[in-house]
Amino acid sequence: MTRENMVSTMRTWVRLLAVLAVALGLTTIPVGGNARASIAPSFKVIAFYNGTWDAAHINFVQEANRWFPQVAAQNNFSYTATNNWSQLNASNLQQYQVVLFLDDLPQNAAQRSAFEQYMRNGGAWMGFHVSAFNTDAQSWAWYHNEFLGTGAFRSNTWGPTSVVMRTEGGAHASTARLPATFTSSVSEWYSWTNDLRNNANIKILGSIDPSSFPVGTDPNQTWYSGYYPLMWTNKNYKMLYANFGHNAMNYSNNTPLSSTFASEVQNRFVIDGLLWLGGGSTPPPTDTISPTAWYSLANRGSGKCVDARAAASANGTVIQQYTCNGTLAQQFQVQPTSGGFARLNNRLNSAQAVDVTNVSTADGAPLQLWSYSGGNNQQWQAVSEGGGYYRFVSRLSAKCLSVPGSSTADSVQLVQSTCNGGAAQSFRISQQP
Repeated sequence: MTRENMVSTMRTWVRLLAVLAVALGLTTIPVGGNARASIAPSFKVIAFYNGTWDAAHINFVQEANRWFPQVAAQNNFSYTATNNWSQLNASNLQQYQVVLFLDDLPQNAAQRSAFEQYMRNGGAWMGFHVSAFNTDAQSWAWYHNEFLGTGAFRSNTWGPTSVVMRTEGGAHASTARLPATFTSSVSEWYSWTNDLRNNANIKILGSIDPSSFPVGTDPNQTWYSGYYPLMWTNKNYKMLYANFGHNAMNYSNNTPLSSTFASEVQNRFVIDGLLWLGGGSTPPPTDTISPTAWYSLANRGSGKCVDARAAASANGTVIQQYTCNGTLAQQFQVQPTSGGFARLNNRLNSAQAVDVTNVSTADGAPLQLWSYSGGNNQQWQAVSEGGGYYRFVSRLSAKCLSVPGSSTADSVQLVQSTCNGGAAQSFRISQQP
């Protein structure tokens, strides 16, 4: 056979295999080019979807099937997407370490039984938004009452909005790189008949921060107060559920107005959660801060250090950023107070701590040194991002210590602002002699 005939034959087989995959409703997303194709994926993910109901859910599925392959390529796992739910069977599931439900859940007894046995036998799962929707929890009691813990759907917000999400639940691989609070992507949000806080098997990982209220734009479908979990896991299974997955849409022409993957911080939960579920490389361990050591705090964006202006230590001394110089004015102690919070003492006078001026909760409130008195405006939670970087979150306002406007200039006074995961709110700490 000539070389040309061999190439032609190979192309024919490739086309036939592609046609067969389409016929089965199965799409495998390659991990990368030829160089990476020889590297076996560390784990395999299969995502089930319908993609036929509600333009917002359809759009989420479409962008998910673009976004996940990119994440797979970056993190060495394989991603297969299918709308053929008959693939949810014991034989096929044996090939995969993680199952995703993007916009639905299995509807017949055989598929449900196969999924339950997969999870009971140590399988892993991540579900989004509609995958938990139901109006009758008893229609699949194991899934809705035991596995998810939600019971039945109770209400939703409208229209789709972002919220300030509060990270909670203590240490978990999926939230190790999340700040205490952050702005979510836009979504419609669901609530449930069961209070997950009363379920000892459920570990809530994120909920709506009270600063978000009201949530919604339609007065008849707006939440004005209450407790609403958005991300959680069941301690008896390797699983994660995320309430998001409904984009804002212009329904007159079905064009998207938002993206579920627009929040870089929220994406960390999805990526790190997948790595945990699949047994791949997990996020770096949480850094340890000594309560007695002194540290410089260099901003990730500007490279400049947190500094007491003019090397002063009196009440009202401006806390600014300045070119790192190793002086005592740029050295701080992270001394624990209670509940995971700490005071940031300045080495010039350890009785003086970083303080939010006028006990303010507003964005842009400036920072200063002030005699420590135990105020919540003088306490900060150091949230590790890995690699020696931290965010410092105010106990009073849940806002982050920030460089305003992402400035790179010397002498810019630091402020608190809504946590957003940006470099202007990220500081690398380095121990000083």
